[in-house]
Amino acid sequence: MKKDIKFYFKLFASTFYLSAFTFGGGFVIIPLMRKKFVEQYKWIDEKEMLDLTAIAQSSPGAIAVNAAILVGYRLSGVLGALITVFGTVLPPLLILSVISVAYTAFRDSLIVKYILRGMQAGVAAVILDVVVSMVIDLLKERKVLPVVIMIGAFIATFFLNINVVFLILASGIIGGIAMYYSKIR
Repeated sequence: MKKDIKFYFKLFASTFYLSAFTFGGGFVIIPLMRKKFVEQYKWIDEKEMLDLTAIAQSSPGAIAVNAAILVGYRLSGVLGALITVFGTVLPPLLILSVISVAYTAFRDSLIVKYILRGMQAGVAAVILDVVVSMVIDLLKERKVLPVVIMIGAFIATFFLNINVVFLILASGIIGGIAMYYSKIR
């Protein structure tokens, strides 16, 4: 892949656009990054994007920024990481700067309140779409254990109020044990 000024502008514009028009955090921006960089541009393959997502989620910090760093670095080293981070961080910085100037007007606005409620529904739909797509892909590959872990984690979180940290640790241990036993066979 030839990396010229057009490539870097496209990389910046993509992350800027995704960050500017995505509400709901990393769990929403990750599938959109997947669609942009895997499906549309074909710069990264599906498995690699899943690996980058797993690393972004397990690293400290905002998932969207972590994913931007990893995708940018994968595509073009340190310069790519800097460009994608700048493209990801700039829109929220600008938006929050504008909002902070007129905070009291936004805080008391009934219209803003309803817009945010509508956006919450949209975010929930996007996250549900990601989960369903992930489950379908895993079942096509006949990987049942990750689906069982997802369902178990949902039940443990939603119904039993178990802390997410314990679920991550338990999922990692289960995955490690499964990987170990699959290698010794």
